[in-house]
Amino acid sequence: MTYYIRPYAHRRNMMHRMAAQNNAFLLRVDVREEEDSYLLTTAVPGLSADDLNIQVLDNVVRIEGEYATSDGEHLMRELPEGKFLRTLRLPNDVDADNVKAKIKNGILSLTLPKVESARPKQIKILAK
Repeated sequence: MTYYIRPYAHRRNMMHRMAAQNNAFLLRVDVREEEDSYLLTTAVPGLSADDLNIQVLDNVVRIEGEYATSDGEHLMRELPEGKFLRTLRLPNDVDADNVKAKIKNGILSLTLPKVESARPKQIKILAK
């Protein structure tokens, strides 16, 4: 697919106004459920641990951060900029005291252990 850099220069101002009104950036995440935890992965290129704020309350995970904004005119602008916030509600309660987060090469990984009561229990069947 070919992207033309300035094919519609006359529409540029309209597009800038629309982008300014809707500057929200949706953080895309992958969530996997394991037997005893949830594994959440998301790409946050260019951000460090200091640029992110992660909170867990009950079964709700909140990830927020901010990409640097750049002034000046761009021929093309596709990289994220500005603040973002993503809130996810998980189906079971999470043990917030034991959540682990790490960031490596622009990938944020969260391990969210389930509380003991939310884990599946094996029930023995007694035969007489």
